[in-house]
Amino acid sequence: MAKNTFQDGPGPSQRQLRVGELIRRTLSEVLARGDVHDPELNRLSMTVGEVRTSPDLKIATAYVLPLGGQGQEDAVALLARNRGELRRLIGKKLAMKYTPDLRFRLDETFDQMDETRRLFSDEQVRRDIEG
Repeated sequence: MAKNTFQDGPGPSQRQLRVGELIRRTLSEVLARGDVHDPELNRLSMTVGEVRTSPDLKIATAYVLPLGGQGQEDAVALLARNRGELRRLIGKKLAMKYTPDLRFRLDETFDQMDETRRLFSDEQVRRDIEG
């Protein structure tokens, strides 16, 4: 197999990004429709912010957050408990040779954005930026 000579830098390849986005869309659709046979999971409304795949596309890490921010740890535990069924459903919808193993993490980008806003609204930081 030829080495990818077009990728420069440690970032993800175009293939990783494309597969991650396909999995993100499909996972969001499956969770929104309630296709999983777990009534506890179907009661939750989830946001799937991003899916990152490993370079060999064997592992996909989904960054999720329940709407309203309530019960974050429980939501991740429910997803982890049903990851086999979620993987099967994603594999049926996507025409991939191999469906990646799913892992779930809390999406902390919203907290990071709030912290950034707070920092930019600080008087000292404003003075430094404007001066």
